[in-house]
Amino acid sequence: MASRYPKVLVTGAAGFIGAALSDALMARGQSVIGIDNLNDYYAVQLKRDRLSQLAARHGDRFTFLELDFADTAALDRALSGREFDAIVHLGAQAGVRYSLQNPHAYVRSNLSGHVNMLELGRARQTPHLVYASSSSVYGGNEKLPFAVEDRTDHPVSLYAATKRADELMSETYAHLFRLPQTGLRFFTVYGPWGRPDMALWKFTERLLAGRPIEVFNNGQMQRDFTYIDDIIAGVIACLDRPPTDDGAAKPGGSTKPHAVYNIGNNRSEKLMRMIEVLEEACGRKAELSMLPMQPGDVPATYADITAIARDTGYAPTTPIEVGIPRFVEWYRSYTGQ
Repeated sequence: MASRYPKVLVTGAAGFIGAALSDALMARGQSVIGIDNLNDYYAVQLKRDRLSQLAARHGDRFTFLELDFADTAALDRALSGREFDAIVHLGAQAGVRYSLQNPHAYVRSNLSGHVNMLELGRARQTPHLVYASSSSVYGGNEKLPFAVEDRTDHPVSLYAATKRADELMSETYAHLFRLPQTGLRFFTVYGPWGRPDMALWKFTERLLAGRPIEVFNNGQMQRDFTYIDDIIAGVIACLDRPPTDDGAAKPGGSTKPHAVYNIGNNRSEKLMRMIEVLEEACGRKAELSMLPMQPGDVPATYADITAIARDTGYAPTTPIEVGIPRFVEWYRSYTGQ
């Protein structure tokens, strides 16, 4: 369908979800201004390869700006004179475990950077700002599945705390400046062009190299693994439907033009089942190194997607039995393993 937003500003455009979203937007005729600072949290070459693919596929529909969106002056300079119709703010310092080692990176990118994007939306009177939150905001919530109405005031990592803070700051801007926003709590996204710091990539790399896989909490983990194509369909569906400023309660509880949704696969897979599917896709058995729970991690995630399904028609279709073999096929072709 044609979008009301001919040109979209996408932060984190060299990232896993950002690159996939940019590709999908341009494939349906929109133009993208992509922002990314290409930091070295994981291999910069992977980010450059994603960008190269976007440029090759879409030519001058894609404009890439290498900059840190937490640098207010640099952001203002780069966007001066550039017009856009909506913002999808996916850029962030990602990763739960790294937030224990480098907290200041999260404060800069996830807090200061988020305020910069809110200020940009306010200054430009942007009709819709979609931003990335995370399932980690639910902390150690033991009620499954996680619903957007559940309490989110007991984060178990700084990463989670910054993402919850982003939601609160967005609520403030929706209230003070009536800036229409949609926050998306992503649940364990995976697939081709994925992130090397995520379990599926690490497990695949080690399994194919004949090295043991590190399995935390002695394998007693569950995750709502969500395939990248399903995620992108949901992000676009939300982008096309900004929340209205009608005083009615939105998902997440706001009566302002601010909705918060879970975006997941709506099924929680046991970690050991994920490893079984990976073994089948790779054609070999894994050697497992059973370890205790990692600080800042949670034993289970599971998305209640009732709200996003009702409001946008979001309906994920890819089980891990389909998605994991697709990732392995891509991984082998990309790495030559």
